[in-house]
Amino acid sequence: MTTPTNPPRLGYLLPTRENVMRGEHGVRNLLDAARIARGLGFDSLWVGDSLFARPRHDPLTLLGAVAVAAPGATLGTAVLLSALRNPVVLAQQLATLDQICEGRLVIGAGIGADAPPVRAEFAAASVPFERRVGRLVEGFALCRALWRGEPVTWEGRWQLQDVTLGPQPHRPGGPLIWLASNVDAGVERAARLFDGWFPIGPDAATIAARHTLLLAAASEHRRPPATTAVYLTVCIDTPDNNPEAQIDAYLAEYYGVPAPAMRRVQACKGGDTEAVMEWLQAFVRAGADHLVLRLVGNHQRALAALAEQRHLLG
Repeated sequence: MTTPTNPPRLGYLLPTRENVMRGEHGVRNLLDAARIARGLGFDSLWVGDSLFARPRHDPLTLLGAVAVAAPGATLGTAVLLSALRNPVVLAQQLATLDQICEGRLVIGAGIGADAPPVRAEFAAASVPFERRVGRLVEGFALCRALWRGEPVTWEGRWQLQDVTLGPQPHRPGGPLIWLASNVDAGVERAARLFDGWFPIGPDAATIAARHTLLLAAASEHRRPPATTAVYLTVCIDTPDNNPEAQIDAYLAEYYGVPAPAMRRVQACKGGDTEAVMEWLQAFVRAGADHLVLRLVGNHQRALAALAEQRHLLG
């Protein structure tokens, strides 16, 4: 295991999916939560992505509002299903959003789980599910070409002839792109093609082993080490309120499958602040530079507890 030379950055996932599940379709409380987290010192604010497999707000539109509500924060998608989107349109959207947040945009991107509701999303968007990896890779390559502000001719899944896109992103070269993957091939792809690796679990030991693979792949391809950001689910509460049981109930409702199945692929921890911080430390020792936290239970109380004890992370 390795320890990052700098303290890890701490991120908060806004509860877009949870609000829609409760029938709360407005965004005011989401923007208030973003302000609270930023005021407590959280470095980054994140939103998820889904059409109807797990219905929620459009991530890019919402992040534009978050940029204004919580200035100075890094903004990110956790994670964007970029293959559902035309990359020319997406390049313009992301460049505009990067200008709004003045270069603090990070695109966490994934291919989506192989599950019937996710396959239905791809079918509804007229996108072949089996070809989503290639669409993601080529789509972002095209975005990056368009972000250079020079005429682009492209012969591939998309056909462009000497076109120039505006605006250019605020960050030269465009937003950072972190690839979400829990398999070795995805780790290698993140090191070779992207700026970061963004796994969801399942535990610190697995992250440590794949982080070693990430560093080796970056060295092989003569690229700087990619950022390692880990997506983690935590519930901070007293033993009397059984925080682990709260997570199980949350996972079952959120995904519509038994909680044990989700825990096999997602890293989750319930406990008091001390127990959760000790658990988070293991991911930092495994090589995580950035912890993106999805909270279960009382968000405001958890945010305050995490902010108060974040010095323990390094």
